[in-house]
Amino acid sequence: MLKVLICNAGSTSLKFKLWGMPGETVLAAGRVERIGMGGSIFGYSCPERDLTIEEKDLDIRSYEEGIQRFLQALTGPQTGALSAVEEIDAVGYKTVLAKGYYDVHLLEEPVLQGMREHMGVAPAHNGPYLRAIQVFRELLPGVPQVGAFETAFHRSIPEHRRLYALPWDWIRDYGIAKMGYHGASHSYVALRTGGKGRVVSCHLGGSSSLCAILDGKSVDNSFGLSLQTGIPHNDRVGDLDPYIILYLQEQGLSPEEISLGLRTRSGLKGISGLSGDMRDIEEAMDSGDSRAKLAFDMYADAVARYIGAYTVELGGLDQVVFTGGIGENSWRLRAEVLQKIACLGVSFDEEANRTLKGEGILSTPDSKVTVRVIPANEELMVVRAAYGALRQT
Repeated sequence: MLKVLICNAGSTSLKFKLWGMPGETVLAAGRVERIGMGGSIFGYSCPERDLTIEEKDLDIRSYEEGIQRFLQALTGPQTGALSAVEEIDAVGYKTVLAKGYYDVHLLEEPVLQGMREHMGVAPAHNGPYLRAIQVFRELLPGVPQVGAFETAFHRSIPEHRRLYALPWDWIRDYGIAKMGYHGASHSYVALRTGGKGRVVSCHLGGSSSLCAILDGKSVDNSFGLSLQTGIPHNDRVGDLDPYIILYLQEQGLSPEEISLGLRTRSGLKGISGLSGDMRDIEEAMDSGDSRAKLAFDMYADAVARYIGAYTVELGGLDQVVFTGGIGENSWRLRAEVLQKIACLGVSFDEEANRTLKGEGILSTPDSKVTVRVIPANEELMVVRAAYGALRQT
């Protein structure tokens, strides 16, 4: 049995899951939240020992400290799933973007350089992953590291949807094209829906995207070159008229101010003035907050608009799938979207929508479109990709 550790790196968080392959057995899991922010949280579980740990109000200041804390628990005499870190055969990541490397790759120097070269396109993602990769290089020297890039699933998007109507020399010289992201989540939806038919996958969460899937393959994704595009995100803008940026520069804002505003002060947070968390927005709506309601309406409308557009691209619609934190848990958002797309032949059970926990079907028997909730399982797709890459080496 190979032991493959999957690491998911966020701007202030780390998530871990140790798998036994090829049996796809979860041996241990962990998370570190609020890194470098004070009040850090560490969680760890080991199914074999029937053990769960939750520690709060810690002071974990760096990725290195967070990773070391997890490895200590993973190998501890009372907590460990392993006797030593040397038992780890590989580390895999849900990496995002590397110039020239868009599939599943061993994270050797040329690939890491590709990630650095596209730092400006995915700063909130490439930076954390590069830091985590470096720490694991130091702590586990010689252990293979594998990147399952989010772009891999979207390589099947046809060229006429991948390219922008830009000067051809810009496309040729700078490689500007739609990359597509959330590939691990959307590919899991494709797998769970049987790899057949016309499916729109709605990954709705802090970062959100929709994907048009035809017979198990991605044919469009709401992300573009960067992760800024598509529907609004928790604090990122989504689709935007590019001339707004030029206009803001004319008003005296610097490129740095505009960049910061687009990726940290926009989206649900920017419109609501409150939070980028849908739970906070729905709570504020119940108290009569008009800006929270506006943010909710804008988000739901954007989801419905993309579903409509993708229905045209797919030549019809067989299934709509909700996944991600909002897609799985916000019955109100699902209801609002489904009411908007009723004209596509969608009919859903309101009681089932309110009460569903986990995976299930929301559509009624007479609905022309099947509506499902499928909880995301990105780690499974990443560990399969990493294991496959290891077997080829």
